[in-house]
Amino acid sequence: MALNDKTIALLVGPEGIEQAELVEPWKAVSDAGGTPKLISKEEGEVQAFNHLTPADTFPVDATLGSASAEQYDALVLPGGVANGDQVRTFPEAVSLVKAFADAGKPIAVICHGGWVLIEAGVLDGRKLTSWPSLQTDYRNAGATWVDEEVVVDDGPFTLVSSRKPDDLAAFNRELLAAFE
Repeated sequence: MALNDKTIALLVGPEGIEQAELVEPWKAVSDAGGTPKLISKEEGEVQAFNHLTPADTFPVDATLGSASAEQYDALVLPGGVANGDQVRTFPEAVSLVKAFADAGKPIAVICHGGWVLIEAGVLDGRKLTSWPSLQTDYRNAGATWVDEEVVVDDGPFTLVSSRKPDDLAAFNRELLAAFE
């Protein structure tokens, strides 16, 4: 699968990102010839975690104030409880996610990364999966939640979703197919 000439946005909060859910999709995009870019609220670095233990930091490529959906071919929303909870509270992040959806660009989301999709109002009638604790939130947003390793919904924009780090191989395979 080739992502040559494709730039993929990975949107995260300042801290609490599940490291594997950031690093492994980043590597998959890069290995497929794409250019991953890290977007967050502020310049500098973001703090990833291995569950609740601080892990590595990663440099931010673009801030929410400077990023637009037109600059990117697709969007990845990594998980992490604190990350997902923070991102949904940033109006610029909600607007950016809505712009990706409105433009019909593919979005891939794993674990707790999808709370911002609810805030953006883009899930009505969609099918997806996540960490199980989000299932009621998704159903209340009009989505159908299922407990599967990976779900691809080809609605108005392709939506790839997975539950947890154990699903990353399937998640990466399907996001690459959707982004190609």
